[in-house]
Amino acid sequence: MQYIRSLSNPNSEECFLCAAARAASNEERQARLVVWTSAHCVVLINLFPYTNGHLLIAPKAHKAELEDLSDDEAMDLQRQTTEAVKLLKRAMSPQGFNIGINLGRVAGAGVPGHLHQHVVPRWGGDVNFMTVVGEVRVVPEAAEQVWNELVRVRAEKT
Repeated sequence: MQYIRSLSNPNSEECFLCAAARAASNEERQARLVVWTSAHCVVLINLFPYTNGHLLIAPKAHKAELEDLSDDEAMDLQRQTTEAVKLLKRAMSPQGFNIGINLGRVAGAGVPGHLHQHVVPRWGGDVNFMTVVGEVRVVPEAAEQVWNELVRVRAEKT
């Protein structure tokens, strides 16, 4: 319902990606589901995921287009996407991934003003068809539990 309500008044709140990038304390990072930050990017759990472990990687700067990114920002976006895949493999053992960027509202961007990459872990037989057929999402684990697990596994660095 939080997501549905936000669609009717998209300008009512600040950009959640910018707020996540500014999160300083551990409590604020956990509340905003920030798993980590890098020099130019923030990596966080999608509050409205397609599947468990659905991560968003966004530049810290509020930029809408790929061509607006500096070379350093673009490279860091790719590096953090790779790190996200490696972490999800260790933490959740997915069998595949969907990775992509929706540019513009007509392309499905929920936040067209702030570019972000989706990293969606996938498993054989997962229930993503429910979104298309049943107009419902099935996510078996709360975002807070996923955050705790990803932060724990990331801290173990292999």
